[in-house]
Amino acid sequence: MKFSSLKKVLAIGLAAVVVVGALAGCGDNKAGAQKKFLNIGTGGTAGTYYPIGGAMAEILNKNIEGMNATAQSTGASVANINMLKDGSIDLAIIQNDITYYAANGTEMFKDKKVDNLRGIAALYPETCQAVTLESSGIKTIADLKGKRVSVGAAGSGVEANARQILAAYGLTYDDIQVQYLSFGESSSALKDGNVDAAFLTAGFPTAAVQDLASQNKIRILAVDPDKADQLISQYPFYTKTVIPAGTYAGFDEDVSTVSVMAMLVASDKVDDQMGYDIAKALFTNLDRLKEAHSVGKLITKEGALKGMPIPMNAGAEKFFKE
Repeated sequence: MKFSSLKKVLAIGLAAVVVVGALAGCGDNKAGAQKKFLNIGTGGTAGTYYPIGGAMAEILNKNIEGMNATAQSTGASVANINMLKDGSIDLAIIQNDITYYAANGTEMFKDKKVDNLRGIAALYPETCQAVTLESSGIKTIADLKGKRVSVGAAGSGVEANARQILAAYGLTYDDIQVQYLSFGESSSALKDGNVDAAFLTAGFPTAAVQDLASQNKIRILAVDPDKADQLISQYPFYTKTVIPAGTYAGFDEDVSTVSVMAMLVASDKVDDQMGYDIAKALFTNLDRLKEAHSVGKLITKEGALKGMPIPMNAGAEKFFKE
């Protein structure tokens, strides 16, 4: 065969390989794209979940081939559960106690059990804080008997936390004068003397408590270690936490309490390989989460299984146990 003829045959063969490869690539990309579009449910744009979720989307897009992840603002934990259930999102940041209630059909999900939830990782603590003024004379949670107590908005995660913590001390709503107030309303009511104490659940320092402490001497009531153990044995989503001295102006004692965890939850549509890839991408790029919000510094690989209240995505679990 002449050299020119050989070149022509080789060129035709190479072109055929390129065409076949391109067609195969198109098929793979199409299939991959269907698997790799991920919607991440967060919370309100002024909250913590939204910037953290946005940073997660960036990390996934940069570190998982073919990924197209987007973070969207939502009504936070309860709304995110319902969106995972109906398939309108694939991943979401949710408090682990709310996740537990949904998976077990209790509290605000009574008789509305959600079966398609899988854990990816615990993220950071959202701390249960029982706040009073120093001038109230209240020293312990047991002292709340007969007092006017804000327990958070009716039907909220905070309200469930308050009820469970009170129960650990042998108190029910029959033993206190219950008021259902938001964080801001609780702070105002404490300032005005309209309540004696208030429960709230949030990462610390919490703005509403900072505002209160800037004008009044406050006390954070401890959840004693034996009561914390009792709560954890009954409700696996709780973890022990210490609020360090100096967290709030004028209150210079370490305070033992309990926290729930913000966590990343997937629907069962996220397969095991994708779960592994998500966990690996996020937890090998934690610096980006630290840049997104101050709570990012609390997100660690060592804490990723803490307070996990539901079965994990098998791929994510494999990553953390490697």
